[in-house]
Amino acid sequence: MRAILVSETGGPEVLAYAEAPDPEPGPGQILIEVAAAGVNFKDVYERTGLYPQKLPTVPGSEGAGRVLAVGPDVAGVEVGEVWASCELQGAYAEKAVVKADRAVRVPDGVSPEVAAAALLQGLTAHYLTRSTHPIMPGDTALVHAAAGGMGLLLTQIIKNGGGRVIGTVSTAEKEKLARDAGADEIIRYTEIEVAPEVRRLTDGLGVDVVYDGVGQSTFEASLDSLRRRGVMALYGAASGPVPPVDPQRLNRGGSLFLTRPKLQDHMVTAEELRGRANDLFGWIESGELTVHVGGRYQLADAAQAHRDLEGRGTTGKLLLLP
Repeated sequence: MRAILVSETGGPEVLAYAEAPDPEPGPGQILIEVAAAGVNFKDVYERTGLYPQKLPTVPGSEGAGRVLAVGPDVAGVEVGEVWASCELQGAYAEKAVVKADRAVRVPDGVSPEVAAAALLQGLTAHYLTRSTHPIMPGDTALVHAAAGGMGLLLTQIIKNGGGRVIGTVSTAEKEKLARDAGADEIIRYTEIEVAPEVRRLTDGLGVDVVYDGVGQSTFEASLDSLRRRGVMALYGAASGPVPPVDPQRLNRGGSLFLTRPKLQDHMVTAEELRGRANDLFGWIESGELTVHVGGRYQLADAAQAHRDLEGRGTTGKLLLLP
């Protein structure tokens, strides 16, 4: 099969389009013909070595496609069905294997492309708004990068839960996308300081929760935007890791809560994973949630997809189409 191979850490240029052995499903695994693979900052962190991997490796973990083969000790999965996972073993390829209990069946009303575009970020948005800080009617949330794939999903889910969204974006084009997704207020962080504007928009109180996947460049403004006993959910580090934090900073800010959650801790069992995925796919099928695909790339163009993602100029979700 054709795949993307990483033999050394580095920039996007280390993503090599090459031949690789066809994977075979082992006990408890299924083999998927990858129709679409999601491009995520997690893949960037692994490529650069921030998240160490055993090399050489085929990057990517999110994808969807038709089941080609089922390994021993697998029940409830049929060849020809469409399944998706964000724990594929090498999604940047024409074929990939995954443990059956770490995958979900895609309903007929959701295309493989939409499933691949929605799963990792959609599950993340689900746990952030249902578990990390369950959104209640009347809550106000600050969503950074509101026109990105995560930001657009978070905005819609918060609004569907009765919350108010203040989003940050960099351009007029991104502002339109965020507003179309339901954002009540938009702050163009290239033109105005975020925290003072948040205070103005909340009559000096601050927001109940900040959902921050940007990290280093937004961290202080995020804390400064919280109301007393507010929750800072730092779920990513697109601009780089946050330096060490003195816990007294949270005290001075008003007894703030700071958490650094990850998806794996919110889909520990197959039941939890599939419960969240069923909600997600149900919202998509009903029209409550729209998934915006901002770019589609051939597998050979994976390096360009990474450059575009890291350049922070993209909107929505980027996909590779093997």
